[in-house]
Amino acid sequence: MASSAEMALSGITSEYEYDYPMNSTDEIPVYTPSEAELLPMSKIYIPVLYIIMFLTGSLGNLFVIMVIGKRHKKSGRLVDTFVLNLALADLVFVLTLPMWAVSARYDEWPFGEALCKISSFIIAVNRFSNIFFLTCMSVDRYLAVVRLMDSRFLRNSSCAQITCGIVWMVSFILGSPSLVYRRLINETVCSEDSESSFVQGMNLLTIFLTFLLPVLILGLCYGSILVNLRRLSHNPANTRTDARRRHSVKIVFAIISAFLISWLPFNSFKAIHVVLLISNRVPNEVIHRGLVLSCCLAFLNSCVNPAIYFFLDQHFRSRASMLCLSCLGQNDQAHQSYITSNSFSNGTSETCSGNTSTRGRLFSLTQKE
Repeated sequence: MASSAEMALSGITSEYEYDYPMNSTDEIPVYTPSEAELLPMSKIYIPVLYIIMFLTGSLGNLFVIMVIGKRHKKSGRLVDTFVLNLALADLVFVLTLPMWAVSARYDEWPFGEALCKISSFIIAVNRFSNIFFLTCMSVDRYLAVVRLMDSRFLRNSSCAQITCGIVWMVSFILGSPSLVYRRLINETVCSEDSESSFVQGMNLLTIFLTFLLPVLILGLCYGSILVNLRRLSHNPANTRTDARRRHSVKIVFAIISAFLISWLPFNSFKAIHVVLLISNRVPNEVIHRGLVLSCCLAFLNSCVNPAIYFFLDQHFRSRASMLCLSCLGQNDQAHQSYITSNSFSNGTSETCSGNTSTRGRLFSLTQKE
């Protein structure tokens, strides 16, 4: 049977098992690669990667929560509500990584079945909530840039908070099968019943809900945004927004690229893996290795979001600087920094009074709403 480390890495909400019961009537040959055959030295570098992700992800997301949580109501942006919830989901997830690091290092799950179920449930909820919040941010940007005047009644703090509540509720419901179908195999491996038709169906549904459908929505939203910005760029009244428009495109590209790079390989391997199981075929060594490595890449997505905010969001950097100065006791300088960033944001962002030029203001997390 594949090691517990391999199983822990092979799927976010589900892992795989290839041994069949002794009394099974299945005539499928069992492929059970050894640790050395699957990925040499994986017991060393995978735990190290997990610990690095734990440290960077916990510190980064905690910093994002502190910066956004300290914001003034007048300086808050609507998109910050989604960013805050996304950072919270990522923070809770990365806190489980030390357990998976130990499991990968010692080739077993020593924490008992209860923590096996709970940690798998947290990973499942994070997978759903992460992409759902990212999708909500994309829809909000579409409404802000393309449908500003038509969506004023939707784009308010109350609607954003209700949407976040719905996202959490749906994520908890969709992640709940992990509490039922996750268990300890041979009292050492935290895995699931991969032969269950329900589990296989949930795996395919998860791929659709957490990748295919969101990618479609992201493509439609950002495609409309870019078309709208390109159309407005021909308007002489908007020539002064060209530099900011280029900046907004960088943010769009960074967010979409981070998501696709992190999740495309894993979802591709996972889809192939499930299809092979459904067709009563045994996944080969390439699929095993692909699942292990692509899973590490998918986990990395929870660590890169804070970096995107910090390096590409001028408004976030200004508020972070203000928080740091405030912690150092330099309140006057922090207040001046806040005024400066507030003036910058007002000068570069859309307002809700909205004339034609205002509606042409760009998609950017630097917008103040």
